Amino acid sequence: MEHKSVKSERGTTHYWINKREDKNARCIVFTHGLTANHMMFDKQVEYFSNKYTVITWDVPLHGESRPYTDFSYENTAIELKTILDVENIQQVILVGMSMGGYPCQEFAIHYPGKVSAFIALDTTSLGQSYYSTIDRWWIKQVEPMAKWFTDKMLRKSMAKSVSKTQYAYDMILKMLEPLSKADIVEQMGIAYGRVFDRKESVHFNFPVLILVGEYDKTGKVKHYCEEWSKKEGYPLHIIKGASHFSNADNYDDVNKEINNFICGL
Repeated sequence: MEHKSVKSERGTTHYWINKREDKNARCIVFTHGLTANHMMFDKQVEYFSNKYTVITWDVPLHGESRPYTDFSYENTAIELKTILDVENIQQVILVGMSMGGYPCQEFAIHYPGKVSAFIALDTTSLGQSYYSTIDRWWIKQVEPMAKWFTDKMLRKSMAKSVSKTQYAYDMILKMLEPLSKADIVEQMGIAYGRVFDRKESVHFNFPVLILVGEYDKTGKVKHYCEEWSKKEGYPLHIIKGASHFSNADNYDDVNKEINNFICGL
C-alpha cells in the first residue's frame, strides 16, 4: 500500500492505496470506525488487493489525519472526493464500519454518481427517524462518561466491548496506542456530536448490503440495522461469532460476504 495525503484548509488527510494496473478493476474504499484508523481493515486489504484497487484512509480527526478543524461528516466526504480526484477514480464501492458508515453515506448523498454500492458494516443510517429522543440523548453522554474512566480502564473497556476474539481486541488496543486519553475523549465528543447534523433519512438507489455481528452489543446498532433493513429493503446478513468489530472477529466471513456482494453487482 502506498501512503499518500491530500490537503485542505481544514487539515491533511492521509490515505493508503494499492492501485491495480488494470484500469477496469473496481475500487473499494474502506472507512474505519471511531477512535480507530486505517489498520482496522488489514485483513480486508490482504484479501482484496490482488483483485481490486483498494483505498484505506485515516478519517479526518483520526490516525495521522490530525490535527483537523471544522470536523463534520460532510467535510469528510469532501476530503474523500479529493482523494478520488487525485487518483482519477470515477466509481467506488464504499465499505464503512461503525462511524465510518457516516462519511460513506454523506459521500453517497453528495456524489451518488460515483458510488457503485455501499456495504454498511456494523453501522447505522443517517437521519433522525430511527433514533428516539432518549437514544440521541444517550449518544451525547458517551464523551462525559468516558472522562470518568482511567486511561487504562477506558482503553480496555473499549476493546472488550467491541470484540469477541483476541485478534480484534489486540487490534483495538494497537490503534488506540498513539492516542492520549484526551485525544480519545475529544474524538468521541466531536464525532458523536455531529451524527445528527443530517435530520432527514436517505434512500440510496444503488445496491446496499448491511452486515452486523451476531453479538454486536454496541448501543442499539443491531436493532437499528434491523429497522434500516426493514424500512429500505436492504439485505441484512449476520456475521456469526462476531461482535461490533466483525471484520476482525470473523474476517473470513466478512470478506466472503463483501466479495459475493460485489461479484453480484
